[in-house]
Amino acid sequence: MRFSPVRSTLAALIMAALVLSACSDDRRSGDRSAPLTLYGNVDIREVQLAFQDAGRIRALPVDEGARVAAGQVVAELDPTRYQLELQRLNGEVAAQTQVLARLRQGSRPQEVARARAATASARASLADAATQLARKQQLRTVNRISVQEVDTARTRVETLQANLKAAEEEVSLVVEGPRQEDIAAAEASLAALAAARDLAAQRLEDTRLLAPAAGVIRTRILEPGAMAAPGAPVFTLALTDPLWVRAYISEPDLGLVHEGMRAEVRTDTLPDKTYQGWVGFISSTAEFTPKTVETTELRTKLVYRARIFVCDPQEELRLGMPVTVTLQPGARPESAPAPSCGPDPQPGS
Repeated sequence: MRFSPVRSTLAALIMAALVLSACSDDRRSGDRSAPLTLYGNVDIREVQLAFQDAGRIRALPVDEGARVAAGQVVAELDPTRYQLELQRLNGEVAAQTQVLARLRQGSRPQEVARARAATASARASLADAATQLARKQQLRTVNRISVQEVDTARTRVETLQANLKAAEEEVSLVVEGPRQEDIAAAEASLAALAAARDLAAQRLEDTRLLAPAAGVIRTRILEPGAMAAPGAPVFTLALTDPLWVRAYISEPDLGLVHEGMRAEVRTDTLPDKTYQGWVGFISSTAEFTPKTVETTELRTKLVYRARIFVCDPQEELRLGMPVTVTLQPGARPESAPAPSCGPDPQPGS
């Protein structure tokens, strides 16, 4: 009796399905110490890099595909206008500082002496006018002068009395110095100018666009000479530090996985190479398996998202790359140091 090639292939597929089903049943019913396999992708995290102010782009020292470190300059605006604004505010702050210092210093000795001299002069003039008034009053008793002359002399005395009072008040003001309200107003003006100067200095500093974290330049949107608008993206940066895989755990296997568990990550590109990692996060909310995950199980079952941190010292993993994660279930340690990537992680470390 002969079997056709189609029937042979169908029989082989059925046998493979039965074997996979038996292995799955073994995990659910018995051996829960067998390695656990998860499927996922190297997570893509992007940042749009943009200037906070407008300006003409002077330089773009990096291009698409370049790897940048945290704090590295990736773009620069023409800083001329911001430098001039900072210089102007520095001058205003210096001028207002001198005004405040003068108010706090109070009156100079020469100013006090001048006010007291003016008071003495007013007092002497008043004494002379009082003497003249007394004489004219005596002459009036014998009808030697008119009443009008006496009235004029009296008015002059009253005027000089008011002048003396004003001079004495002036001495008091000069000795006391500026009002506290004037000093407070000068201090507030200086603080406002200093804040404006600091803002100008920050805007000048912001003409240099820095990478917020280590990553790879995915897209270069503008070119040198172009006008950059506030918030308009100049680069798209893909973050690579830390590097993690987004994978999904089925509900029956959820109890086997815990944060900090060691993991091994493999790719189809380098199937013989193992990347060391650890489970860093397990979601507390169930969801349906995304269609982008290459898994052999049914995609309609509920799963829990997990984040597996990966050590990739040679920078071989690419963002979005599909990977296979292998976990070795076991008892959860009561206390263990937080896993991390050393300078050159070794397999099995």
